[in-house]
Amino acid sequence: MTDIATLSDLERLVEERAIERVLSDYAYYLDMNMPDRMAELFVEDCEVDYAPNFGAKGMEAYKKTLEGIGTFFTATSHHNSGTVIDFVSSTEARTRTIVLAVHRYAKDRPDGILHGQYHDTLVKVDGAWKFKTRELRTALTTDYHVRAGNPIGRNDG
Repeated sequence: MTDIATLSDLERLVEERAIERVLSDYAYYLDMNMPDRMAELFVEDCEVDYAPNFGAKGMEAYKKTLEGIGTFFTATSHHNSGTVIDFVSSTEARTRTIVLAVHRYAKDRPDGILHGQYHDTLVKVDGAWKFKTRELRTALTTDYHVRAGNPIGRNDG
């Protein structure tokens, strides 16, 4: 295993770009109603926390959180920005990504909007980066279907 400190600038950029691709693929697969492809982005012992009482530990539980996304929404649009990647090692990284998500529901109700951040741990398995943990922290929701939780919080000092 190569220590991340020994990677060249080019090698580090290649790894960062591969991680950014996973983050973008997650949003794309969610917006295109491709839950099987979303699940492929996670390791078997993943932990996901979208809100209090809405998350999963392990792949089977995670797949259950994806059931029905094709009938619950008529469209979604997830926009990622401001991604920061901190390498723990050459096979583990922590990321923070700003997200704006718009949800058009199949039910007769207003569109739901979420502003927040994803806080993730990704690990490199067999040459591919995958989510180990994914936590959604919220700043603001409007007409959103899940009770907002995991507040981002602010420094009061």
